[in-house]
Amino acid sequence: MTIAEIRTVTETKMDQSIAAFVHNLSRIRTGRANPALLDTVHVDYYGSMVPISQVANVSLLDARTIGIQPWEKGMGAKIEKAIRESDLGLNPASMGDLIRVPMPPMSEERRREMTKLVRHEGENAKIAVRNLRRDANESVKKLVKDKLASEDDQKRAEVEIQKVTDRHVAAIDQLVAAKEQEIMAV
Repeated sequence: MTIAEIRTVTETKMDQSIAAFVHNLSRIRTGRANPALLDTVHVDYYGSMVPISQVANVSLLDARTIGIQPWEKGMGAKIEKAIRESDLGLNPASMGDLIRVPMPPMSEERRREMTKLVRHEGENAKIAVRNLRRDANESVKKLVKDKLASEDDQKRAEVEIQKVTDRHVAAIDQLVAAKEQEIMAV
């Protein structure tokens, strides 16, 4: 593997870390409704546990309400029960075939807890990016040790890898700040 390939692979993995972080952020509850909140909730479907999105249409009815339209008549009660038993603190209400899940307003204390959770997730993403930087630098050092690259190449590669790392850490910081602002908005 060449230095350019190491840099490319590292940058791709860092991009994947940020994508995973964005996915984790979408699951953190804000005052607004988001269908991604229900991705972690599984419902019993003929003996196997499946995500709600595989047995019903999940959509937004308005900014504070998620609507769930089960594809089969008997699934409504099971979906309601699964949402109530989840740790999301949501209380679904059935209206015929449609299940409405209103987002309760969050208290100031709960908002502060959520911002701490966002910061924690952000720190985990930064750690993942820094670990990728370390692995890339070790790969470059191995190339130098095996005499496939010079020490000057190693120094240049380490500077480039650090720039990529700094760019990704800054992106994570921006995402954390935006999510905190979204949570704290009343």
